[in-house]
Amino acid sequence: QVAKNFVESALHHSKDLVIGNGPQGPFDHLFRLRCPPYNIGSQQRFNPDSLFLYAVTDSRMNKRWGHSIEDAVKAAIEGGATIVQLREKDIESRAFLEAAKACMDICKSSGVPLLINDRVDIALACNADGVHVGQSDISAREVRKLLGPGKIIGVSCKTPAQAEQAWRDGADYLGCGGVFPTTTKANNPTLGFEGLKAVCLASKLPVVAIGGINATNAGSVMELGLPNLKGVAVVSALFDRECVSTETRNLRSILTSVRCLA
Repeated sequence: QVAKNFVESALHHSKDLVIGNGPQGPFDHLFRLRCPPYNIGSQQRFNPDSLFLYAVTDSRMNKRWGHSIEDAVKAAIEGGATIVQLREKDIESRAFLEAAKACMDICKSSGVPLLINDRVDIALACNADGVHVGQSDISAREVRKLLGPGKIIGVSCKTPAQAEQAWRDGADYLGCGGVFPTTTKANNPTLGFEGLKAVCLASKLPVVAIGGINATNAGSVMELGLPNLKGVAVVSALFDRECVSTETRNLRSILTSVRCLA
């Protein structure tokens, strides 16, 4: 299974290769092959398009507005979030696991992937779709050993070197930021558009932009037109609001409009 996923990943990321004046046809052809005997037990491939509107929770914001984690996640999905990450730094493990299991049920019924920030143990216990780790957390390579080949692994990156390492470690996508100044995460340098471009151009992995993104600037991020920039990740613009579903719906509309114009 590990070997199969490795080959499929290689084929997937070779789709954009160009030889002469055309695409690399043989790779595209092989990638499209589907032989049932070799797909037994395989899980659904990670779809980079799910990064389009990436909702990242925050327990402090939920408490401020009287929202439970489950209610906040449900509202975000109702508003159009395409993937959810539980990033809960101020909650005990037992409570976190109970909330994660409830959120997993919500996400599964809606067909929305659920990732856990940092806590591989919580992800394993609730059978989440994957884990997102930062540069100071356990490496993606070690996470892959624990989760196996069928799960999604995202890595926060600020530099091309970090992006390259994430690729070598077997990550599925990169989270790049902060694009704009943010108070959500302490000591988080602002990269700006140039920093975001540098990371995107350094890797063929799909990228989601994060950091200070809201309804006023999300459109400008996606208008950069970088091929592997698949979406934006948002925390306070969704969860530090009274009506999470309304804010999510509004942001989804903005992103969709930009995509339609591209």
